[in-house]
Amino acid sequence: MRLRIVTPLEIVVDDDRIQSLRAEDASGGFGVLPGHADFLTSLAISVVSWTRADGTARHCAVRRGVLSVAGGREIAVATREAIVGDDFATLDQTVLERFRADSEVERKEHVENTRLHLFAIRQIMRRLRPDGRGAPGALS
Repeated sequence: MRLRIVTPLEIVVDDDRIQSLRAEDASGGFGVLPGHADFLTSLAISVVSWTRADGTARHCAVRRGVLSVAGGREIAVATREAIVGDDFATLDQTVLERFRADSEVERKEHVENTRLHLFAIRQIMRRLRPDGRGAPGALS
């Protein structure tokens, strides 16, 4: 099988000697073997692991993403950020911790941006009231 893991900036993994793959989506962990049915899923922040034809194991921490299987031979992962490593424990502890922390910061920023947008819309609506009680000095 062939595995490609890509981010918006680079091709992180392009390996055509994959024997099996393990990944994780919202429903839990799953595996992919040669001949797998066509498949599309959204990945969680997790480590994608695969075994090469020579028996070596590789791992890649992904910051969410989309995994697809096509024709039972092509596996593609598109993600915002990916870090490849040989040591599962290091990726699981340090990299995933950082991904989760970054995700929490992004969530808080999104909430704050949404609050600012709603405040701006309320202010605009207050100024555009049809009863003329908008801004002081507004034309009626």
